[in-house]
Amino acid sequence: MSTQGKRKREQDVGAINGGPVNGGGAMAMDVSSEAMLALDAASDVVEVIDVRRLKKLVLGFERKLRDNLEARMKFVDQPEKFMESEVDLDEEVKKLHALAANPDLYPELVRLGSVPSVLGLLSHDNTDIAMSVVTLLSDLTDEDVIGESDEPALVLVDALVENNALELLVQNLSRMDEADSDEAAAVFNTLSIIENMTEVKPAVAELVCERTKLLRWILNRIKLREFDSNKFYASEILAILLQSSEPNQKRLGQLNGVDTLLQAVAFYKSRDPKTTEEEEMLENLFNSLCSVVMPMENKDRFVKAEGVELMIIIMKQKRLAYGSAMKALDFAMTRCPAACERFVDVLGLKTLFAAFMGKIPVKGKHKGERNVEEIEERVISIISSLFGGLTRGSRRERLLSKFTENEFEKIDRLMELYLRYADRVKAESKRHDEMDAGDDELDEDEKYLAKLEAGLYTLQLLALTMAHLWASENAGMRERLGLLLKQRRLSRDDIKAVLQEYHDNIGDMEGSEERDKRRGKIQRLISSM
Repeated sequence: MSTQGKRKREQDVGAINGGPVNGGGAMAMDVSSEAMLALDAASDVVEVIDVRRLKKLVLGFERKLRDNLEARMKFVDQPEKFMESEVDLDEEVKKLHALAANPDLYPELVRLGSVPSVLGLLSHDNTDIAMSVVTLLSDLTDEDVIGESDEPALVLVDALVENNALELLVQNLSRMDEADSDEAAAVFNTLSIIENMTEVKPAVAELVCERTKLLRWILNRIKLREFDSNKFYASEILAILLQSSEPNQKRLGQLNGVDTLLQAVAFYKSRDPKTTEEEEMLENLFNSLCSVVMPMENKDRFVKAEGVELMIIIMKQKRLAYGSAMKALDFAMTRCPAACERFVDVLGLKTLFAAFMGKIPVKGKHKGERNVEEIEERVISIISSLFGGLTRGSRRERLLSKFTENEFEKIDRLMELYLRYADRVKAESKRHDEMDAGDDELDEDEKYLAKLEAGLYTLQLLALTMAHLWASENAGMRERLGLLLKQRRLSRDDIKAVLQEYHDNIGDMEGSEERDKRRGKIQRLISSM
């Protein structure tokens, strides 16, 4: 997540549900400007603490915690008699914020054994105290506070995880009423803690989903149609939790998350977001959708929930979400024959090939050559997926027939794109040769990755599409391809060389059986040429 995006949400949190972060309501409006200036000046004073001062703070906190527990046990039905002890305890919690000025002391805080005591207050009957602890943890784990203190921060986060912070934080979420501005701010800060902990210890992303009901809470939160800062932040956290975790992707699918995400983005099929923040939230939702459809079982859920149809509707409306819908289809249709078949059945080819021919609407922050090019690359990838998923029958014939329309104009476009990407890859290879001649020689893996950055993967998909067209044995298409290659002083051997490099670099991340199966398909296409 970008620092700028996080800072923006921190500025917005004070306006959550139209109220101030730390309460006060109408009373806060009566504070004089002089008093406000004095408070601002006081807040700028940062107390520098050392180990000795930390021990005194912890001792004071533990004493007030004990006093409060004793008062509550003694005067169970007389809250007025333990209220003073709660005010004192809250003040002691606030004093611990001074620790944020010296994160190198986090290991000492853990050694002093205060982490369980602090976390225990997340379940305190007085939600004000629980919210104070949430604010404290948000400050202590903030990336701006931690800075370069990676090791001390990891010690603290490990202690938080070991003492059930994740479970307690998510349980506390369930009793927050976001109609209250203070409690809405506590929700925001809770999400901030989870994000901060994940940045320090990436394993937290899976731990929090495994041990708590956070995913369910987020799904319920994004169901609400009204946009606010907490819905924005919840969408960001969801994208973070799903982006590189297959277990989390599968968990969300089992929670009916695919359908929930589709409902959330469907709200924008005929309208655009009103603000930049709402636009970013929509992008987060689509990023989450792209992540969640990576496991095969979730691709099937996407198809059954009519996700293919929804993405086509969004693209036809030519709204701001056009490119995001194309991206979601790309993820969903990759190695998924069912999605490819549904795409053809619901007349998606017309919309797809309009984009292939360059008719791409772009709006808002998605304006610009790079974003148009990104959509083009998605289109190329989808066409390649269609050829891979539709191996025979009328659907494949409908796909092939698109390339014969209007005197083979789409084959002309295919060659135009192929040449553009071939030139880029060639320029990158030339740069490598120049580096090899000097002192900056790259190894073969580095060279291949650099060529991928320059567009090699898209070039390979274009070559793959040409090979599928040639393998169809359509005389007209073969003649057109041959003519275009000859005009550019190329031959089928050039296409075969690109495909061979693709074949040789297919990895075995999905298992050796899947690798051999994919390589076999490529080899047959090479042989057909």
